[in-house]
Amino acid sequence: MVDIKLTAEEMRYMALLQDLTGAIARDCIVDNENNRVIFLVRPGDAGKAIGRRGSNINRLRKLLGKEIEVVEYADDLEAMVKNLFAPARILGVRVVQRNGRKILYVTVDPNDKGRAIGKGGRKVSVARIVLKRYFDIDEIKIR
Repeated sequence: MVDIKLTAEEMRYMALLQDLTGAIARDCIVDNENNRVIFLVRPGDAGKAIGRRGSNINRLRKLLGKEIEVVEYADDLEAMVKNLFAPARILGVRVVQRNGRKILYVTVDPNDKGRAIGKGGRKVSVARIVLKRYFDIDEIKIR
């Protein structure tokens, strides 16, 4: 298990998410560089956090003035990768050590490559932050 220290701001955001949606956040990452907040929620709580037609996310976005990303937490790497890149179909996950760096190769269904990368590389960017924090992955390559 990774030791994660939350800032007061992150704890406030987690409490706000829970109050507004009823979803339990396990972690919260403030990504100031991209003006967004990434919530890792308890397995099964993503739908609750997002709300019908994204209503909860839109309320949070307005309140915080930041983009909101919600990902279901998973203990193992493969399940976490599937959650991060959903709804893209993940065919395989492989970690390679090279020059002291951990590189993650994610094989996706060829029809889902665009979905896996996300608009402007958004999904890959979120995955990079989360996977670095939990699994010490330095680089992600999508094939």
